[in-house]
Parts: sequence; C-alpha cells; structure tokens
Amino acid sequence: METLWYLIVAFMLTAYVVFDGFDLGAGVVHLLIAKTSDERKLVLKSIGPVWDGNEVWLLAAGGSLYMAFPLLYASSFSGFYLPLMILLWLLIFRACGIEFRSHINNPLWQQFFDVVFSISSLLIILFCGAALGNVIRGVELDKNGYFFAPLWTNFRVGNNPGIIDWYTLLTGLLAIITLTMHGCLYVALKTQDTINLRAKKLVKSIWLIQVFLSIVCLFATLSIRPEILGNYKAHIWSIVFPILVVLSLVGILLFLKKDNELLAFLSSVLYIIAMLGGVAFGLYPNVLPAINRENSLTIYNTAAGSYSLQVGFTWWLLGFILVTIYFIYVYWHFAGKVTITNDEH
Repeated sequence: METLWYLIVAFMLTAYVVFDGFDLGAGVVHLLIAKTSDERKLVLKSIGPVWDGNEVWLLAAGGSLYMAFPLLYASSFSGFYLPLMILLWLLIFRACGIEFRSHINNPLWQQFFDVVFSISSLLIILFCGAALGNVIRGVELDKNGYFFAPLWTNFRVGNNPGIIDWYTLLTGLLAIITLTMHGCLYVALKTQDTINLRAKKLVKSIWLIQVFLSIVCLFATLSIRPEILGNYKAHIWSIVFPILVVLSLVGILLFLKKDNELLAFLSSVLYIIAMLGGVAFGLYPNVLPAINRENSLTIYNTAAGSYSLQVGFTWWLLGFILVTIYFIYVYWHFAGKVTITNDEH
C-alpha cells in the first residue's frame, strides 16, 4: 500500500502541474502576448472557467499526503514553513489579480491587477520549481525526521543549504520556461488571430532554451545526487522516461510547425509527465532525501498504518471518480476557441 500511495501522490502533484501549469503559464505571458485591454480579457477568458478548479489538485495532493504519509507532511510543512506562507500569499494575490481585474472598469486599476496576476504567476512557478529542487537535492533532516531551512544561506549545495541555492534556482528557471511554453500552447489552442500567432511565436523563441535547460538540469542533478540513477540501472524499462522527454520536445516543435495546436499542447503535457515521472521513479522509495542519507524519509518510515491506507484508498477512489467526471464535463463544455463579444468590450 505504501508504494500505491506514493504513486497516487506523485500522480496528483503531476496532475496539478499539468492543469494549473497552463493557466500559470498564461499568467506569465499575459503582458507579453496581450497588448490591449481586449486582448488581455481574451487571455483571461481562455482560462476563466477552469483556473480555480485546477488548483483543487494541489489541495487534494496535500490532503492525500497528510493521510498517507503524516510524518512527511509534518516535516515538510514545518521545515518549509516560510516558502509555503509566501506561496499561499502569492496564490491569494493571483486570485485577486484575476477576479478584481474583471470587476473594475478603471484602466489604471486594470493594469495594476494585470501586473499582479503576471508577477504572482511567475513567482508561484519559481517557488514550486525550487521546491522540487529541494526534494531532489535533499535537506538537513535530523534523526527525528525534522529540519528547518532558511530562505537562503550561501547559495551552495552541501551542508547548511537554504531553500534557494544555485541548483534550486536552476530547477525553478526550468519550471518557468516549461510552464511558460505550456501556457503559450494552451492560449494558442484556445484563441485565434493575433494572440494565437504571438503565443506560437513565443513558443518557437523559447523552445531551444527549454531543451538546453533540460540537459543542464539533468547533468546538475546527476552531479549532486548520482544515486538517483540507482533505480534506472536496476530497471531497463525505465529508459522510457528520457525517450518520452525527447519525443515530447520534438513533438512540440514539429506539431507547432504543422499548426496542429492540440497535439503540440499534448506534447507539452507529455513532457511534464515524463519529467516528473522520471524524478519520482529516481527518488523512490525516498519521499524527502536528507543530506545525511541515513536520515532520509521514505515511504516506509513515514506511512500511516496499513488499515488507514486501505480505508483511505477507498475514499480517494470515490473522490477521484467524482473529480474526473467534473473535469470531463467542464472541459467538454469549454472546448473550442474563445472570443470577446460586444457586451464584453
């Protein structure tokens, strides 16, 4: 059951990145590809019915983490207290930027909330990417499984690391480029004419950067945590993860050149799944590695009791079925291109 719940939590976090990732990316490019008020309304309308629902995956993942691996939940939420509070405020600011922009007709305030929406989206991606970098790099866990990490120390990977160092900034930068491209591809899928063309142009401009950062992050990860290759060496079939990463990157550019917006977007989805799936596979059975390897938190020393995991899975399965039905309904009815009507000008 521990392995099953590891897969469930990894799946839900990946689902959050895939779904909320494209509207976070839309926020990053909100001011870059939309020049007029109507164009910015169009970008917001492309994510309008789904952006808040997408965040449910993050809440559900946190709840699942608390139920399945309570020690991990307690350790990570106490050790990462400061960045989690910052992330919470950024989510609030982002929601305010989206909602208030739509209810205030003053151009100056609309521009202000446009900036709030874009900057908060960018910083959310940066902090989430840095958080993943912390998990891969490891933290200074004590023998009881707890730690405290300052926001930064000397920006070096090693003893006494901070939340932010050169490696976590690198993973944060890759996250920004990845979700910016993901958001552009979604906006291109949902819009037409000028916004559509600008979104595609931006994707083509940053595609090489994404390829470069993917390679750099790979070698940086292997340099600071070479043992992540252990599971790959033990299971030859795991070569599927890097193959899917390469195919997805090629697919993004290839399908975009053929103006197949849906397959280009799905290629971006595949890239995210392959990258995060590869990380989860490499870390298993660790859920929070320690600088001192002996103190690492694993699925075995952090899991709840067997009975709790079994009962929890029953309730999770029921909830997942309901959420799946809801998402199919929403995205089915929201299919197609969005436009600005005369009443919305």
